[in-house]
Amino acid sequence: MKKLNIAQELSSNEYPGRGIIIGKSDCGKYAVTAYFIMGRSENSRNRVFVEDGDGIRTQAFDPSKLSDPHLIIYAPVRVLGSKLIVTNGDQTDTIYELMDKQFTFEQALRTREFEDDAPNYTPRISGILRFEDDGFNYAMSILKSANGNPDSCHRFTFSYNNPAASEGHFIHTYMGNGSPLPSFEGEPKLVEIKGNIDEFTSTVWDNLNADNKVSLFVRYVELETGKAETRIVNKNK
Repeated sequence: MKKLNIAQELSSNEYPGRGIIIGKSDCGKYAVTAYFIMGRSENSRNRVFVEDGDGIRTQAFDPSKLSDPHLIIYAPVRVLGSKLIVTNGDQTDTIYELMDKQFTFEQALRTREFEDDAPNYTPRISGILRFEDDGFNYAMSILKSANGNPDSCHRFTFSYNNPAASEGHFIHTYMGNGSPLPSFEGEPKLVEIKGNIDEFTSTVWDNLNADNKVSLFVRYVELETGKAETRIVNKNK
């Protein structure tokens, strides 16, 4: 698989929707994850990321303009012991609660389907980073309708062990803009991860469509110590 330049990948897509990137820094010292949200409607754009314990949650920037919290207010990032969970919806809580009861990542997601936002039936994308004594590994999942048919749910899980430095994988909800929005296709894209946390944050944020981008979360976790550093960027200030 060809390794893609993340800046070019983002700048060439007007509306990837929501996206998750997971991988390892080019210096090999950090596990890296990023999550961004975009929006076309006033309701979707009226959001910010705020810290919530070890994770984050979405919040209405102007509560008076929040017309429908369904599918837009949730906790995208939560930490369960040595695991970091990141998703594009309230399935974060499903994964957290069921894995706490010894379910696997994949088993937890078998209790969920794509979003109920006809006609788009937005895919649910999820990722998990597992930090262990011998390093870290990660997995990504997508739950999507059968080419727009809500009677069938297609489930895909991709696992990555011993990730290489400067490499990550990128999965997002939409192939681009449209009506209905076309769901992501294929396996997560192999992308290059370069720079420190501030450089990588700038690369992602600066290449998201200026009109549609809403918020970005980036975290670097030092593999030797477990120390985490986080950046949050909100368009609404």
